[in-house]
Amino acid sequence: MTDMMLTQAETDDLRALAGMIVPASAKYKVPGADDELIFADIVKSLGRDREDVRAALAQAASKAGGSVAALDAAAREKLATRLQADGGPQMAVLTRVVLLCYYRDDRVMVSLGLEPRPPFPKGHVLEQGDWSLLDPVKARKPFWRQVS
Repeated sequence: MTDMMLTQAETDDLRALAGMIVPASAKYKVPGADDELIFADIVKSLGRDREDVRAALAQAASKAGGSVAALDAAAREKLATRLQADGGPQMAVLTRVVLLCYYRDDRVMVSLGLEPRPPFPKGHVLEQGDWSLLDPVKARKPFWRQVS
């Protein structure tokens, strides 16, 4: 999928919102979600969430009184506060898409002390927990009906 699914205004606003959701950090030496590579992944990954993201962008533009990308830093901060308070399911979808793509970036994974690789085939080691915590669940009588 390409950014043809969004208008130029929507793309600009999405980039501005992505940078507001995850700004760059000099302290941790990581880019923001509006970074060229991360943002390209966001746009490419919209898929089934495209219409919800477009609705969230329309909501943000409405609250901004126009283009989110055209706002100065202070106005963006006020808008972020309003969007966080008012939110809604479409804004949650937009935030989820941004975060999923952000944490796929190798630079971000390295900054977290993780090896930038897929979880398989090597897998990840999990600390063993207390398996006895599952005993009450195992001892419970079945609550489903048997299929003949």
